[in-house]
Amino acid sequence: MLLSYNPNDSEAGLKLLEDLTTDANQIQGQVLKEILMQNARTDYLSSFLDGHVDKELFKKKVPVVNYEDVKPYIERIANGERSDIISSQPITELLTRYTKFSPVICSWPSLKHIFLNLVHVRLSHSSGTSGGQPKMMPSTAEDLDRKTFFYNLLVPVMNKYVDGLDQGKGMYLLFIKPEISTPSGLKARPVLTSYYKSDNFRNRPYNRYNVYTSPDETILCSDSKQSMYCQLLCGLVQRDEVRRVGAVFASAFLRAIKFLEDYWKELCSNIRTGQISDWITDPGCRSSVSSILRKPDPDLANSIEKECGGESWEGIIKRIWPRTKYIEVIVTGSMAQYIPTLEFYSGGLPLISTMYASSECFFGINFKPLSKPSDVSYTLLPNMAYFEFLPVEKSHGETTQEVQCNGNSGSRSVKETVDLVDVKLGQYYELIVTTFTGLYRYRVGDILMVTGFYNNAPQFRFVQRQNVVLSIDTDKTSEEDLLKAVTEAKKLLEPLGFLLTEYTSYPDTSSLPGRYVLFWELKAKGNNIIINELKGLNGEIMEECCSRVEESLDYVYRRCRAKDKSIGALEIRVVRHGTFDALMDYCLSQGSSVNQYKTPRCIKSDDALKILDSKVTGRFFSKKVPFWEPYKMEGYATK
Repeated sequence: MLLSYNPNDSEAGLKLLEDLTTDANQIQGQVLKEILMQNARTDYLSSFLDGHVDKELFKKKVPVVNYEDVKPYIERIANGERSDIISSQPITELLTRYTKFSPVICSWPSLKHIFLNLVHVRLSHSSGTSGGQPKMMPSTAEDLDRKTFFYNLLVPVMNKYVDGLDQGKGMYLLFIKPEISTPSGLKARPVLTSYYKSDNFRNRPYNRYNVYTSPDETILCSDSKQSMYCQLLCGLVQRDEVRRVGAVFASAFLRAIKFLEDYWKELCSNIRTGQISDWITDPGCRSSVSSILRKPDPDLANSIEKECGGESWEGIIKRIWPRTKYIEVIVTGSMAQYIPTLEFYSGGLPLISTMYASSECFFGINFKPLSKPSDVSYTLLPNMAYFEFLPVEKSHGETTQEVQCNGNSGSRSVKETVDLVDVKLGQYYELIVTTFTGLYRYRVGDILMVTGFYNNAPQFRFVQRQNVVLSIDTDKTSEEDLLKAVTEAKKLLEPLGFLLTEYTSYPDTSSLPGRYVLFWELKAKGNNIIINELKGLNGEIMEECCSRVEESLDYVYRRCRAKDKSIGALEIRVVRHGTFDALMDYCLSQGSSVNQYKTPRCIKSDDALKILDSKVTGRFFSKKVPFWEPYKMEGYATK
């Protein structure tokens, strides 16, 4: 169901949003009918529906599935089989589900939005993983137009709340990542990399709401350090024109601030002399940045030096870019942990999350972009896909805040789903989508809570990604992933006579880059000697345990550590005997049931964290960066 409107006509855009949300139920019916009519003869759907397009038959016969169910079909296409095993339209690319926008929750300005978080039905790599390998999602060329439409609708919403965005530029720090070619010839790469390398981005028409300080050449530079340096340099040179700043994720934006802390003197030197540093060797970067740098500007260099060289960097963003109106980054889901640090640097600037999207589909828009991060809700657009919702129950444990899906695990038998317009206020649901690109009743894995309605379209707050316990950047580590990694690491201790009796974890973002922290309680085999009396606990062995955990974690974690440098060295904190008994006592005092209590594998309570930290007897860090190389399937070539 493709729609269009003139993106320069904000009134028309707002009117279209009113129509979509008012007619949500009717549009959902039309969307499902169109998807079924278009794909009824695909191998997948015909095996269940035999060519029929009835909604009730669809919900009765077509199963609710997860990635492991659809993976064989996607791999067949990646290996050269025809697209119509799942999609009547040609699948043109495999994209990385990157945030889901993992949960994907995305925020973007104007037409940049249009593709920044894009997911073509070109099979997309997902930043989620399966068996340590990146998930891949299908995407079609037509779906690009659907996403373009979606992004265009962000413009009138932002214009409704923020004036003057057409009178300056956006300093958005954007980067590409590795890609591979599959045996079929289809590219498999992250969503944003796909867009930045596409004609839609490189040959985009001029739009006064969509002007960036970063030249395309700096965004497309494969050397992330050179790219970061050049984009920051361009943003500093054009500081008076900057009206908004941002990146995809809060973590990425804060890495840029840390980079600025490390390189501001050199950047100011470049501005003072009008010459870019010699170590910037990428031809596209040198040429494009030189055209912006142009001439020496000692006054600008002195002004920036004055701000960066002060006693505190509190409010530095507002001080360096004084005309900035907001910071646009994803601050929902796991990115919420970075809000305090962002607020320290922001100088009171609003933190904006404009959209909710993933590789599977673009879902919804934040109709109140200036709302506090904790109040952000997304209104799902009924024309983007056919949406269903699986009711879930939220537990009341203060420490873990887990969402228990109907009291069962992820392999539970699926209950009856609820349609978009039939969800109930205050209830929790898992999102299920049927897309135009070959996914049918697919469990996205996001848990949402209904916060209200805009006309007849529900609004949702993102709660969490199902089964994720740790996340620093685009990594998503589940309880099972963590257990497997810890199991591998503890094997190093057992020959020395030590046993791991309990463990938990938390994502430490108090410094940049953030890192995983594990709390381990150990004992000697055959006795109850407390760990700080054990003389055989070798520091080098504990450091090796840290490294073994990292080596055992998945592809995305290892990429973030080794390639992106967006995650710091993993830390293990050894705690005294009885620490986890104290943790249990705390949880029970907060209302947990003694009969149902189990050790939380991720700590989210500050008070619980204080209990653990107060009993630490030793801290150890990984000394090695885990091995990582771009994902390869047999016959795939890496670029």
